[in-house]
Amino acid sequence: MPHRAFIGLGTNLGDRAANYRQAIQRIAQLPESRIVRHSSIYETEPVGDIEGVFLNGVVELETEMPAETLMRRLLAIERAMGRKRRAGRKRPAARGKYRPRVIDLDLLFFDKEIIRTRPLTVPHPRLHERRFVLAPMAELAPALIHPELNVTISELSAALKSTQRVTLARADLLRPVSKREVLTR
Repeated sequence: MPHRAFIGLGTNLGDRAANYRQAIQRIAQLPESRIVRHSSIYETEPVGDIEGVFLNGVVELETEMPAETLMRRLLAIERAMGRKRRAGRKRPAARGKYRPRVIDLDLLFFDKEIIRTRPLTVPHPRLHERRFVLAPMAELAPALIHPELNVTISELSAALKSTQRVTLARADLLRPVSKREVLTR
């Protein structure tokens, strides 16, 4: 029986729309997996002291892969698209610094599992504090219950006090990616 996963996407460097589309295409090519649907794309103010408006959204995925394998594959997509992570990096929030990125892929939820291992934390530990995650999650799965907080995505979104601006982006940003776009990146 396939697993149900939600993956957060974010980009604020280069051609953000092309980065976003390419990430979705690469996720769609993961073995033993299929994209069920994806949220609208949202333009969001950055968190912290970085510059550049982000494009954010969420993909719902059915996969036969276990969570750790899926996360390794998502990190491989990030690397293939040019994301460079700092060695020995802990969570950016712990150091008070966020960095611009070509692409960021976060495993937000994996079934109803709670996973706390060195390489993986699911549900994502800060998703309930981030409007740029909750807005697209509420679009796809408003009644999904956070397995640790025991409240729905809609309730988390309604309770969020963040002043971060999150707005719908243009609908044409998800136009199909040409093979040439993928091969040249």
